[in-house]
Amino acid sequence: MPRVVGVKFDNTPKVYWFGVEEDAEYQVGDSVIVETARGVEIGTVRTPAADVDEKKIVAPLKPVLRKADESDLERYEEHKAKKPEVMRIAMEKITARKLNMKLVDAQYTIDGAKLVLYFTSESRVDFRELVKDLASAFRTRIELRQIGTRDECRMMGGFGPCGRECCCASGCDFAKVNIRMAKNQNLSLNPGKISGLCGRLMCCLSYENAYYTEANKQLPKIGSVVRVEKGNESVEGTVSGVNQVRMTVKVRTENRDGSFDVSDYPIEKVTKLDSSSAADDVRISKAEADELRHIED
Repeated sequence: MPRVVGVKFDNTPKVYWFGVEEDAEYQVGDSVIVETARGVEIGTVRTPAADVDEKKIVAPLKPVLRKADESDLERYEEHKAKKPEVMRIAMEKITARKLNMKLVDAQYTIDGAKLVLYFTSESRVDFRELVKDLASAFRTRIELRQIGTRDECRMMGGFGPCGRECCCASGCDFAKVNIRMAKNQNLSLNPGKISGLCGRLMCCLSYENAYYTEANKQLPKIGSVVRVEKGNESVEGTVSGVNQVRMTVKVRTENRDGSFDVSDYPIEKVTKLDSSSAADDVRISKAEADELRHIED
């Protein structure tokens, strides 16, 4: 089995695997030089060396070239120090070309052979002339890479409405989210309530989605007729609400005097009289889909 270490780079929470020799010693926290698709970069070891099944590795597995030395660390700090000036000059060039681009970040490879500029845009951008301007200004190879708003949030970081660091910036790797997940969790389909800093659906909608999916299968459908244990008798009532967290059902029942009573009952005291369930209510209307399409990926 190949031996690998996990390496993390600046502005990304994800840890990538790189191959190491059997006798190589890399400790967590070591700065290392690795070869990536973007060129030769510096990263930090986040997981110790371990043997991994080949089936878990996405080919090709690139190697750790060596530990970073003092000169590598000095160049790294020099590149970081130049970043504000690089961003300023790049923005001037973008403005001069009147391109619809938002510059997000600028990163040099450790050897300075390439400068990668990340940007967002609502449409495709013809930046061929811009690349020439930038190459002339920085005297190095230029790569412009268009990223999505989720990637921008991942790189810039921030705090969500929950008060915690954004899921994408903290290293959480959730499945693709969709509007149905919000509906599944009985959340308001208000874009302002279910959107993250990136303007897209919050990643964490997928975190508890499996639980809500199973809970809705057990709970009765709103509007259906059920039988509940009320006092010492069993009566029929209409479901007016469900609580997936507490696993309770709000049921409207009629009293002997003709008045009505609405109470919460634990699921154990509720008997469904048909095969419907709360999962049947998880449907997105065309109007809702059209209104919320802009916050989906």
